[in-house]
Amino acid sequence: YGDEFLHSMEKGGWDLKAVDTEKLKESKATLVFGQMNEPPGARARVALSGLTVAEYFRDGDGEGAGKDILFFVDNIFRFTQAGSEVSALLGRMPSAVGYQPTLATEMGLMQERITSTKRGSITSVQAVYVPADDLTDPAPATTFAHLDATTVLSRKIAELGIYPAVDPLDSTSRILSPAVLGDEHYNTAQRVKETSQRYKELQDIIAILGMDELSEEDKLVVSRARRVQRFLSQPFHVAEQFTGLKGVLVDIKDTIKGFNMIMDGEVDEYPEAAFNLVGSIEDAIEKGKKLLAEAN
Repeated sequence: YGDEFLHSMEKGGWDLKAVDTEKLKESKATLVFGQMNEPPGARARVALSGLTVAEYFRDGDGEGAGKDILFFVDNIFRFTQAGSEVSALLGRMPSAVGYQPTLATEMGLMQERITSTKRGSITSVQAVYVPADDLTDPAPATTFAHLDATTVLSRKIAELGIYPAVDPLDSTSRILSPAVLGDEHYNTAQRVKETSQRYKELQDIIAILGMDELSEEDKLVVSRARRVQRFLSQPFHVAEQFTGLKGVLVDIKDTIKGFNMIMDGEVDEYPEAAFNLVGSIEDAIEKGKKLLAEAN
């Protein structure tokens, strides 16, 4: 689209006259907008319009002209919200929580178009706003039913200073199976989830009675779960300017190894803070040794 158009967007708007037509010919991206200050009818159709563009690029004009397309939607909840507003204007009787009675149908018609053909494929990444952090709300719940994987960001985890604030218990993936990941990866993931779930169940007891009232076994579970929770954090390259930490790319084998060491109690002697915003388990051990040395 050109630098001039980019600068116009950075200023809070866009000037189509600033588009560089020569640059546009080289572009591999198409942007389709439906803003909140526009009528609900336009916002309800913009997702379908964007999908039509994606389908055109996927299938191409002739034999062998198809492509693999990455289709971003931000935010899919606005599609549902616009449909609800249109439904109200048409005088339809609302369903649960005030949403349109055709919510599931509308979402299905859109999501089922995101598919592969002999010529190409469409892979979609969608941001989903969750009203009042309620994952059972009809809007996000209907969306989740169509997704292959969901990554749920938690306010409670963010409050602990753990980033990315991913909740491993609410997040899901269809490829989390031994057939796809292999036994070691799958078993490690299950152990982490089981420990995290047990810690979640114990949190109410800890809040009321304190850690001293737990059994020795439960104390061990809590200790390791907290280390796991912090080890799930990672310094990102894109967040270097915010965290002041250099981004780290960790191989999946090193990640599995690290979680197994935590679950097996091989790093129990190091403080919980040592596992926050580090890369591999070796980095956590090194950080833990420094913290212990400073404490002594």
